[in-house]
Amino acid sequence: MFLWICRILCFIPLNIMHPTFIKGRKNMPEGKALVCCNHISNWDMVLYYLNTSRRMKIMAKKQMFKNKLVGAVIKNWGAFPVDREGNDITAIKNSIKFLKEGKKLFIFPEGTRLKDKTKVLGELKSGLAMIAIKTKTPIVPIWIAKRPRLFRKSVYITGKPFELDEFYDQKLDEETLLKATEVVREKMLELREQSLANKKSKKQGKKV
Repeated sequence: MFLWICRILCFIPLNIMHPTFIKGRKNMPEGKALVCCNHISNWDMVLYYLNTSRRMKIMAKKQMFKNKLVGAVIKNWGAFPVDREGNDITAIKNSIKFLKEGKKLFIFPEGTRLKDKTKVLGELKSGLAMIAIKTKTPIVPIWIAKRPRLFRKSVYITGKPFELDEFYDQKLDEETLLKATEVVREKMLELREQSLANKKSKKQGKKV
């Protein structure tokens, strides 16, 4: 009940200030999935969560739980803390546990917001690839094209799921994880290119 009260109270004002649309919802599979998204603002997870009916676990930086009220709200949303400064074994174990239970897990693979505006995607951490391989879980990429601004539409594009099955049952050494992480990066950038191509096509259609 608390979860839905918070969702309703936040949804209306935030969607007036930050209208949000999620494209490609049908690409989200049933059952377990690792949802990975580029990270460009503090609003990224909030806007996505409020505009989807999907229940999922969310890996969030531990600093967000320091405020008791904020911590209580996001915990009820399904968030659990991760220490970004090192290898957080507890967060990894929790992630594997949730996926084995058939749940969906939302992760920002960059680990932090992209502050360099000259880049489109930061360096990806290898944790997402490792978890996906260990649990043999499909990965669903999501791309946010623009930083949220007041009264400007934000669009979250959901790509088709893929698996890192070529790495299943391999020894997960540093080299293997680097290769697997590069596959994730390529899939995310492919989704970005698709979104740019669709946008260009629509503009040309309007001119005709």
